[in-house]
Amino acid sequence: MPKKVFVSGCFDMLHSGHVAFLQEAATYGDLYVALGSDATVYDLKGRLPVNNQDERLYMMQSLTCVKEAFISSGSGMLDFVNELRQIRPDVFIVNEDGNTPQKENLCRAEGIEYRVLRREPYSGLPPRSTTALRSIDLMPYRIDLAGGWLDQPFVSELYPGPVLTISLEPTIAFNERSGMATSTRNRALDLWGPKLPPGDPEKLAYTLFCYDNPPGKQMISGSQDSIGIVMPGLNRADYAGQYWPERITTVHDENTLQWIERTLYLIPLGPRDEDYNPLAERRITRDGAKALADAANAAWDAILQHDLKAFGAAVRGSFEAQITMFPHMVNDQIHDLICRYQNTALGWKLSGAGGGGYLILVADAPVDSAVRVVIRRGME
Repeated sequence: MPKKVFVSGCFDMLHSGHVAFLQEAATYGDLYVALGSDATVYDLKGRLPVNNQDERLYMMQSLTCVKEAFISSGSGMLDFVNELRQIRPDVFIVNEDGNTPQKENLCRAEGIEYRVLRREPYSGLPPRSTTALRSIDLMPYRIDLAGGWLDQPFVSELYPGPVLTISLEPTIAFNERSGMATSTRNRALDLWGPKLPPGDPEKLAYTLFCYDNPPGKQMISGSQDSIGIVMPGLNRADYAGQYWPERITTVHDENTLQWIERTLYLIPLGPRDEDYNPLAERRITRDGAKALADAANAAWDAILQHDLKAFGAAVRGSFEAQITMFPHMVNDQIHDLICRYQNTALGWKLSGAGGGGYLILVADAPVDSAVRVVIRRGME
């Protein structure tokens, strides 16, 4: 009797990448596909799917490699739990950007084999993703590599220092509430439409920062978000007690950008809970701010020297300085995940303020089941 194979996802705007993944998954046995409802997609991605759940279900049921497809009855990242327990599959299959600890832990608890497939296009066809097919996703994302929180005056007024960011091409749809500056990115979409306008990048970044933080807003979004989204390449923003940095230094050197791309690996954690508050506990001191600034400076030097070991140590030092001042950034699940990779990675941190999103690893060899990033290039 064939094994039962289970996959889940949105599968909006069905394309060759989806079909290649489903066909490969079907080689492991009879394939059951759990589709996220329109409400779940909206909750996780901050937008409705292009194709509603009935149309997505019709297309999925039409594929010969699929034995059965259905709309998941739950919500959130594990919206398929009820169906999973009813079907009792032998294997649960995800691709690299659908891999999360929550799914793996669920399968372990249920005695189900968990397998991660690489994102590979069908032979002779170009790579496809729903993100690339949606004009809305031409807007970049950003990652901060080191120094996060120094863009808030209540940190950098104690000790000045830099925040290092890279601007990312939207090669995948990063989760909302994941530390990838998605809320500021949504404001950019509201301001400019599906892509950045032409113009001086620093002026555009400042415009977005002001638009994102109108008068009267209580919690100011850090300017590193606007800078990282709008300004291409690698950026160093130096803060000294103000919301906008004293200066911004940009690196467009192709060898350096490629070097960064080769060193970074993202492990998806899922979105932060809506009630998550990284400021629930604060232990901010001058020594803590100095440790954060020193680590960010060390990361900058290591990047310019292409010193991978030093870069990993500096990223790790930056993260440790963050959680010393903001202990609520991490939880037991994140600690367990770090323990899993600490012997293979040179450094690690969380995207954004933590509580979910992505575990960012610095490593000298490919990391299984990890997401890779593409830095957005710009002219000198």
